[in-house]
Amino acid sequence: MLRRLCIIFFLLLPPAALAQQPPSLPPLVSKSWLLLDVSANQLIASDNPHERVEPASLTKLMTAYVVFEQLRDKKLALDQEVTVSPKAWKTGGSKMFIEPQKRVSIDELIHGMIVVSGNDASVALAEQVAGSEEAFAQLMNQEAKRLGMADSNFTNASGLPDPKHYTSAYDLALVALALIRDFPQYYPLYSIKEFRYNNIAQPNRNRLLWLDPNVDGLKTGYTENAGYCLIASAKRGERRMLTVILGAPSESIRSQEGQTLLNFGFQMFDTVRVQEKDKPLSTVRVWKGKSNEVRAGLASDLLVAIPRGTNDRIKADFISAQPLVAPVPRGQRVGTMKLSYDNRPLGEYPVVALDEIPVAGFFGRMWDTMRLWVK
Repeated sequence: MLRRLCIIFFLLLPPAALAQQPPSLPPLVSKSWLLLDVSANQLIASDNPHERVEPASLTKLMTAYVVFEQLRDKKLALDQEVTVSPKAWKTGGSKMFIEPQKRVSIDELIHGMIVVSGNDASVALAEQVAGSEEAFAQLMNQEAKRLGMADSNFTNASGLPDPKHYTSAYDLALVALALIRDFPQYYPLYSIKEFRYNNIAQPNRNRLLWLDPNVDGLKTGYTENAGYCLIASAKRGERRMLTVILGAPSESIRSQEGQTLLNFGFQMFDTVRVQEKDKPLSTVRVWKGKSNEVRAGLASDLLVAIPRGTNDRIKADFISAQPLVAPVPRGQRVGTMKLSYDNRPLGEYPVVALDEIPVAGFFGRMWDTMRLWVK
């Protein structure tokens, strides 16, 4: 038995529509890109988001994620010192300029990997965590699978070219979101503009850190095959946007297109709280309980990204689970809220009991048993 309650909320275009290039967004030349409203966890616009590409130094987001997990699990410590191997020292590309057989702290290596994109620092961290870069890559792939990164395979910690080393804009957004969500204590590292080690000062290559005061991360990358790549995130007020740019033809264009997408998200969309956590959405009939109904709502805030100036096209249908028989613990799923826009499916969200309903006495249970039999 289903009971429906229709509620009018704010406008949210379906994910499929938002994932297409909006008419007002200027054309972009990068190979693939996307724009994500982090606060709403919603894709606003994209082009070729699942195309497998060479990630270059954007690989280091996954390297950092695995290292941060090791720190969280106390398998590493920031003040721990490691000895630099000849392999780490010889690694080509961008460098932190660590020296062989000299000790360097985990904290310094993390700064060198994140701020100045040191390939040598990435290899040194991988060797300390897993014994070898090859073994570390296995950890990277395990975490990628757990995070839902279906378009990715990693063979190294630095992002140096390898035919079997690839990812996608969508997958890079997943790991960037995981970094922001799971390790907020380390996220400020991505906004550091310069790092000095061994008397050598190097700037962060993310130009947007200087051009936009709201940008606070994350990473750039470049190889000849990958082109110029960027993952950038910005926060304005309580709202956060994230963009991924892959395969831009120049350093300046990757910055321009990253800024264009961030501005588009902030200026053309609002992030709206559709339903508050623990706020009653409806009530659900309860059978054989001390109370014959329970308040129903969402276990977490529901935020959506909405185009500005539109607020009347979204509908929510609440479908309760029936028959709902006591006992009903707080947090038990008691129904589903289905969002739609112009009669197109938008999303489904679990509705849970906001109260605990214990079992009724003997006569109450018998009475409801008879009523259920009749129904």
